Amino acid sequence: MHQPNAEEVVKEIATATHTPQEVVEKMYDETWEAYSKEARITDYMPVLVAKRVREELRNRARGAH
Repeated sequence: MHQPNAEEVVKEIATATHTPQEVVEKMYDETWEAYSKEARITDYMPVLVAKRVREELRNRARGAH
């Protein structure tokens, strides 16, 4: 993971969305990598990446119902 509190964020998202931590961690890392390719300012990346992962998991859950 790319920043110190990423592990905590991944655990929180996994718990809140009832998703395996490994799945969330992979999504987080992939999203981080995609965002960092074009980012000029990285101060808010942890917030943006976490938001994107949560949205993706919510969208998946909606599609399953």
